[in-house]
Amino acid sequence: MSETIKDYCGRILGTIETDGRGNKTVKDYCGRILGTYDRSSNYTKDYCGRILYQGDMASALLVR
Repeated sequence: MSETIKDYCGRILGTIETDGRGNKTVKDYCGRILGTYDRSSNYTKDYCGRILYQGDMASALLVR
């Protein structure tokens, strides 16, 4: 499943793709991966794999 995230003017900020297990991949408007959310560990990580947040904060990666 893919969800498009837009700002208040309707411009596309990026997308959040969710797989069947609940893991999420966050991509910017150009399709570059910004980070991931791993449901089993309950951590949101940046594109380098560094832990940024505990819990599902995938949408925060788009405005970070």
